[in-house]
Amino acid sequence: QVQLVESGGGLVQAGGTLRLSCEASGRTSGRYSMGWFRQAPGKEREFVAAISWRAGNTYYQDSVKGRFAISGDITKNTMSLQMNSLKPEDTAVYYCAARAGVYVGATYVYREATDYNCWGQGTQVTVSS
Repeated sequence: QVQLVESGGGLVQAGGTLRLSCEASGRTSGRYSMGWFRQAPGKEREFVAAISWRAGNTYYQDSVKGRFAISGDITKNTMSLQMNSLKPEDTAVYYCAARAGVYVGATYVYREATDYNCWGQGTQVTVSS
């Protein structure tokens, strides 16, 4: 099992920046793919960005393309989400997710919540207008 801990959330004004981090621990010796999801009040959890286990392939939700950047360091078991030009509609609890202990394509980017079997507790991001 892989345990995930997020950090870096907070309150920021529109147009500001935040950097979220996710640290994985536990059974991290095998392949695992990681991603970020978010859930706003009264809405379903939605995909934000994800990165492949190898090759650094990435995929973003259309609304964050050009503003957010996901990166990962397999050697340190960490993943980050740099969020620039934040908008009030980005306000949500952000969750780090990992796909581990099952088949993981080396260069595939997993985009569905059902693709992931490990989740962090979430970190709140609030963007004021």
